[in-house]
Amino acid sequence: MGEHVNDRWPARLHVVTGKGGTGKTTVAAALALGLAEGGRRTLLVEVEGRQGIAQLFEVEPLPYKELRIAEVAGGGEVRALAVDAEEALLEYLDMFYHLGAAGRALRKVGAIDFATTIAPGLRDVLLTGKVKEATTRSHDGHRVYDAVVLDAPPTGRIGRFLNVTAETAKLTKVGPIKTQSEGVASLLRSPITSVHVVTLLEEMPVQETLDAIAELKALNISLGRIIVNGARPALLTAGKVTKAELKRGLAEAGLATDAATVNGLAAEAKAYLTRRDLEESLRGELAESGRPTIELPLLPGGADRAGLDELASELMRA
Repeated sequence: MGEHVNDRWPARLHVVTGKGGTGKTTVAAALALGLAEGGRRTLLVEVEGRQGIAQLFEVEPLPYKELRIAEVAGGGEVRALAVDAEEALLEYLDMFYHLGAAGRALRKVGAIDFATTIAPGLRDVLLTGKVKEATTRSHDGHRVYDAVVLDAPPTGRIGRFLNVTAETAKLTKVGPIKTQSEGVASLLRSPITSVHVVTLLEEMPVQETLDAIAELKALNISLGRIIVNGARPALLTAGKVTKAELKRGLAEAGLATDAATVNGLAAEAKAYLTRRDLEESLRGELAESGRPTIELPLLPGGADRAGLDELASELMRA
């Protein structure tokens, strides 16, 4: 398998974040599908325990196991993994301390859940550590995955989630967990990684996007693109629509031209143009961040497989 999936998307680990409600899981899934084109294999990972990937692809809840969830034209495939912090800690204990049976015994008495609850930094380094392992895993001299796409926590938590060394420094100064966190930190700050931020053309998501970009930039974490989701095509191009124009247009279409109809349409046109002006202003704010921006269309039919394929095509053309 190749080292790079796509010249336009050269990273091997794509971290997708965004304010809740912007559709980051949908975008992450579409990106994984797009990057699997041409006979490639991608891994789509989630870490929040929401089972968002399973719902999106209409499959059973994902276990802590890499399973194929989609085939792509040309022989490509997308596998998915729901990383569970408890399972990752058991795997970690077995790997570094050979606590296979003992680790499972600890789980029975609740020690594993206790450990990941009292130390959020430990939880995050276990989750990101598993993502790093999948990204760098090789078999017979070839990468197992051409690309890994992480459906990451939302923008409000993304900086802390990815800044694993700062969090684990509070827990330990030496040992495997420190080594692992340093390895994750190195990966996240390398060209292998790109963090993409999903937004809508609305004030709160755009502000959170800009805040997240500033935070990640300060942490020297590799930034990718801003992905504007749910963009609508321009319905009106004029800066103002007069009632006379509306009346003339209605008459030409053979529709009613009474005052109530004309006034109603005029109010709608005014509200639409106000909304469009706001969206243009928000586009300008995003452009000032200096990050490349992609706009994805609103999916009238929702995020079914056909919709995901449409978004995947848009992303690969960008």
